[in-house]
Amino acid sequence: MRRVWLFLLLASCSRGQQADLQYISQARSLAAEWALINQLSSDGKLTDAYVAAMHRSLREQVQTTAKALTEPDSPYAREIRALATAPDNAPPQQLRAASERLKAIEDRLESA
Repeated sequence: MRRVWLFLLLASCSRGQQADLQYISQARSLAAEWALINQLSSDGKLTDAYVAAMHRSLREQVQTTAKALTEPDSPYAREIRALATAPDNAPPQQLRAASERLKAIEDRLESA
């Protein structure tokens, strides 16, 4: 019986905001990468084919991250969903701001 309680306790700890930290971090990184791609693209340093492929990949990864969250109504989930619906050519500043907001959330959760 003790093992069952221990298992239930451990299972409950793996849900919620702490469990979502990895996804918040991943979305933050993807937003920063997306910003860099868009900046380099606007500077003419990347081919259109590469940029299109990266946009597809980044969007898929952000969508997958959003679906994996255990707290879909949280502020970070809304931020990640907004990122998932951003246009491919979103301004780099907008994407960096999203990354910074996610970083602030990540830092708060890590220090809690």
